[in-house]
Amino acid sequence: MEAKAILRNCPLPPRKMRLLADQVRGQKVERALNILQWNQRPAYALYLHKLIRSAVANWSQKNSGARIEENELYVKTIMVDGGFTVKRLRTAPQGRGYRQLKRTNHVTVVIDTVPVKENANTEVEN
Repeated sequence: MEAKAILRNCPLPPRKMRLLADQVRGQKVERALNILQWNQRPAYALYLHKLIRSAVANWSQKNSGARIEENELYVKTIMVDGGFTVKRLRTAPQGRGYRQLKRTNHVTVVIDTVPVKENANTEVEN
């Protein structure tokens, strides 16, 4: 069973957030949290770390009887979309104003349990 968490209007550019999202996509949840905890961009990784923990909490709400430790959760999908752009003016020489764009993003994380592979002991017929 999968669970989802959404972060809206994160005050970071989507291009930089996608770099972190690519590192944790498809990883197990414990490994993804470790990657984000020891990342070289801790300010960026903090948002994703918190979002993945929120998705795990949503999963535990859906599966009240199941234990997180027994089920192997992994990051099934993670999408980073552009949010609104705040436009500001920065002073420039000779009375001009340069436009400064402050971009935001929306992040969606879906976690799921690792599918169990059944041993298919099928005999090969000649």
